[in-house]
Amino acid sequence: MSKLERLLKLLALLLDAERPLTADELKNKLEAYPENQSSFRRGFERDKDDLRSMGVDILVEAVPGTDPPVEGYRVDANAYAGQDPGLEPDELAALHLAAALVRLDSVGEDSFWKLGGVAASEAPQAIAQVPTSAEAATLYNAVSERRVATFDYRGESRTMEPARLSFRRGHWYVSGFDQARGEDRTFRLDRIDGAVDTGPPDAFTPSEARGPELTRTWELGDADPTEAHVLVDAAAALWTQVHLRSDEIEERRDDGSVVVSLQVRNVEAFRDWVLGFMDAAEVLSPPEFRTVVVEWLTASKAATGDAA
Repeated sequence: MSKLERLLKLLALLLDAERPLTADELKNKLEAYPENQSSFRRGFERDKDDLRSMGVDILVEAVPGTDPPVEGYRVDANAYAGQDPGLEPDELAALHLAAALVRLDSVGEDSFWKLGGVAASEAPQAIAQVPTSAEAATLYNAVSERRVATFDYRGESRTMEPARLSFRRGHWYVSGFDQARGEDRTFRLDRIDGAVDTGPPDAFTPSEARGPELTRTWELGDADPTEAHVLVDAAAALWTQVHLRSDEIEERRDDGSVVVSLQVRNVEAFRDWVLGFMDAAEVLSPPEFRTVVVEWLTASKAATGDAA
């Protein structure tokens, strides 16, 4: 289960709770956390922090009928006031996360935020403001009309067949086939020098899509890629079959686990992807990538401990 899916299901449970739910009750209902109690606590703490950073007010209350009192968690559905649109808890959760993740500058935003659970005047700080960009507009047309794009990038002329525009961590990226290098590359638009020129429409045939994650976050960057190997447990191996190309699954082991090989240009994004599996994934190589993950986990444990 992906991190986004886990957050959506957790928020839906908290919205639908008739009474505060304990951490163990949430763990059992979600079936998305590791059995190891320490690993579960760390993952649960991170998920609560992520939801709170998106403006979700998670209430911590005593579970009725417990003596001594046991802490439970819920989200007050009454805080999501307004005309009831008939949304189910999981639909309301998805809408809230969408509203929290990306601020929309459009007519009707007040109503959108109301449905998402927060009045516009009290909306949390969005994690992504989507700016306009002349380069983005030009490349959007190039992608949709299959026009070859030419531009200068860090002192070199680039000619590419653009396949996708992405907006990640405050920056626009374009991904596609770099004709000079004969491989897929990703470029950050604010590092393009000058204007983007495009040729006639229908100039190339788009390459085969990889699925819902044509451009993965660990690929977003213009540095030369580093090959990374990750062991994914059998419980999470299905994810790799759905979201990765067949040539990225390097080994299938008898116990159902798989070893995947990825080309990494963004080490922080790679670290976040690995941590999303919690204890179901292990970085095998290179050693410096494994160290990045271990150091993050060590710092996180020191900062949070096993607090509820």
